[in-house]
Formats: sequence, C-alpha cells, structure tokens
Amino acid sequence: MSELSPAYVIAETEAPEQPIKKRNDIAIELISGSVGGASQVLSGQPLDTLKTRAQTAPKGQFKNTLDILKVTVRNEGFLALYKGMLSPLLGVAAVNSLLFTAYGASRRLVSPYPDLSVLQVATAGAMAGAANAILASPVEMFKIRMQGQYGGAGDKRLSAVFGDMWREFGFRNGIMRGYWVTVIREIPAYAGFYAGYETSKRWFTKQYAPNALPVWALLSSGAIGGLSYWLACYPLDVVKSRVQMSNMPPSRGGWLTQGGYVGREMRAIVQEGGVRALFKGLSPSLLRAIPAAACTFAAFETTREYIVNHDLL
Repeated sequence: MSELSPAYVIAETEAPEQPIKKRNDIAIELISGSVGGASQVLSGQPLDTLKTRAQTAPKGQFKNTLDILKVTVRNEGFLALYKGMLSPLLGVAAVNSLLFTAYGASRRLVSPYPDLSVLQVATAGAMAGAANAILASPVEMFKIRMQGQYGGAGDKRLSAVFGDMWREFGFRNGIMRGYWVTVIREIPAYAGFYAGYETSKRWFTKQYAPNALPVWALLSSGAIGGLSYWLACYPLDVVKSRVQMSNMPPSRGGWLTQGGYVGREMRAIVQEGGVRALFKGLSPSLLRAIPAAACTFAAFETTREYIVNHDLL
C-alpha cells in the first residue's frame, strides 16, 4: 500500500469547517431601531412641544419661542413640556423599527454593494421615509393634538383623544389625518437625515478612527443628520402640524397641486404671516435635533454593535 501524501493526511485529519452563522439583520435593525427611537423621544420631547405650539398656536398668542416656554411652565407646570410623549413612546418601537428596517432594505435595493455613494444613501433614506409615514403619521397626529391642549388639569388623556378622533372622523380622516403630507415631508427629510449622517460619519472615520468610531463621533454625526432632516423639510412639517391639529379634516387631494390640501394649506400660511410663517418653531426644532438625533444614532449603532459582537441574534 502506497504511503499517503502529507497533504492528504492534513486534509484527512483537519476538523471540518464550522458553518458561518447567518445574522438576522431584520431582527437586529428592529431591536436597535426601538432603542434608538426611545432615546430620541426621551431626550427631545420638551423642545418638540415648544416647536408644535409655535407651529399651531393662533397668531398673536405667543411672542416667540421663549415666551411659549415661560407661559407653558407658568400656567401648566414644567411637566406640560412632556405632553404628547406617550404617543411616540408607545409607537416608537414600531416607527423606528420600520424606519431602520426600511432603510436597510432600501440600501439593498439601491445597490447590492455595501459601500453606497452619498446620493445612493439619500435615495435609500427617501424610500425609507416614504415607507415610515404609514406609522409616523398617526403617532405624530396624536402627539400634536396632546401638545396643543392648554387646559392643564382639564387636558384629555391620549385614550380620550384617540376615542374622539375615531368617533367623529373615523380611520381615514381621523386616525390617519395628514398621511399624505407626512409622506411628502418624510421623503426629503430622511434623504437629508441619512445623507447628513453618513457624510459626517465617513469624514470622522477618515480623520480619526478608521477601525472603530468613538461614541462622540457617532453623537456628532447623528446631530448633523438631525439638523439636515429639519433643514430639508421644515415648511412641510408646519403644514403637517396645522392639518393634524385642525378641527376639521382636510379636503381630498394630497399633493402639491392647485386642488391638493398641502399646497392650499401652504398658501394659507403664507397669506397669514408671510414666508416667515413657514419657519415658525424652527429654532427649537434645530436645538432639539442635536441631542435627539445624536442619541438616536448613538443608541442604534451601539445596540447593533453589541448584538453583533455578542452573537445574540
């Protein structure tokens, strides 16, 4: 019997390769998105309340954003700044899970390769924003209607607001009021959000940490993403807030056409207060964007990295 060759002996005695465990990317994005969203709500709710009241208060009710803060705290107490937090907090898992999952899926649709250009990132973000609107619209509508109550102890609970909208207007004109303007807002908003985040993250990676980005760089990149979000869509957010806060639902037609409610509401805002009225509440929005978006991305990335590194899913 001929002698076995060394190569054959090695091949025969080596342990078989272990199969590579396939990660459940959707589950990872769902969990990480939920953690990121909760961080966003908890860190940014007071400034969001100021923004909403600036957008929806009748003309002349407040002098400026600082006046809204003073009057709100004096008349309703400090906790009034957290009005409406329950709606996004209850819905944050679903909304942010959908957003980050849709973004991950959109990235794979835009390109089969992981290294996307900034334009491709913006396209994926716009697609994710459009998908996200189906949950973001009712969550934000109830948040806004809670924030727009000035009665203090007489304010309705979220369950009562929900019940009133359902009984009076039903699903389409009540629960889903403002859906189309939310879609229109989310498309440029999340294109800016993800493009701003990825651009700054790549710059920090190139300059400081090619292998592992520190938390401060993630926070900074998230803050830039948040600022980009609002700068890309703010007038549409004012329109959305007014439509969702209105006593009556908008008439049919959702896009920026002559007969659509979005264009009609935008023209009404300009007629009432000039072009400046389309930017009411922008200052608290930009201030809120820094901690809120920074916490969102940092929490998302940290949670995702922890799950992957510890092979939890």
